[in-house]
This record gives sequence, structure tokens and C-alpha cells, in this order.
Amino acid sequence: MDVVAGEYGAKISDDGMFSLTNMLQVLASKEMFEGKISGEIKEVCAKKGCWLTMDLPNGDSMRVTFKDYGFFVPKNAQGYPVILEGKAVKVVTDVETLRHYAEDAGRTAEEIAKINKPKEEYTFEATGVLIQDKI
Repeated sequence: MDVVAGEYGAKISDDGMFSLTNMLQVLASKEMFEGKISGEIKEVCAKKGCWLTMDLPNGDSMRVTFKDYGFFVPKNAQGYPVILEGKAVKVVTDVETLRHYAEDAGRTAEEIAKINKPKEEYTFEATGVLIQDKI
């Protein structure tokens, strides 16, 4: 089994973190949130680890990409606790991009074909990622 826990991208620490709830509150009134957050990795790009998703307390899911595609995370990192540093914004993702992400995640052709409208979602561009050991 590959080692998953570790630092990816810029070196970050676990101090000065904001809760996911706090990040959502900031994004409700501002265009961008900048800082450190923590959560659990829900899904990772099955092709090369070029993105991950996290569940948010409002029931939405947030896609995390990595600044300038400068680093990736292990493809088997689902379920690990994670600390991220970077910027979050709310965006509208077009159908073509949503289908691309679904393909990366290993969805079936039928599932991909059902994606037929843009989606408003939160995205986070991480400069650094600290994946912690499962407890």
C-alpha cells in the first residue's frame, strides 16, 4: 500500500485554521476566501490525483485543485483527514468540465451522459496540502 499521509505542494502547518462553516460564511458575503481549512477527502481523481473533493457542512461538495497543477495527491487518499491552504471561490462549472471530472472519477458513460446543465459550486485552489494519518 502506498504511503498517503504527507505534505504536497507548499509546506503548511496545522495552526490558524478556519472551519468549513466559517469559510462558507465568508463566501456568502465576499467573492473569495483565503486561508487554511481542514476536512476529510471524499474523492480523488482516479487518473492521476489532480483534484480531490470534500463534503461541506451545507450538504454541498467542494472540488479542490492544485495551484498551477504543480503537484498531485495519492489516488488512494479517500477518507483521509486533510489540511488545505489556498483560496476558495463560488463558480459556475460548465457541462463539458463537469463531464470531464466525472470521467476522471471513473463514472460510467450513462452517468456522464446524464450531466446536462451547469452547476454552481465551491472550488478551492490549494497551494499546500497536508494529508494526515487516519485515526
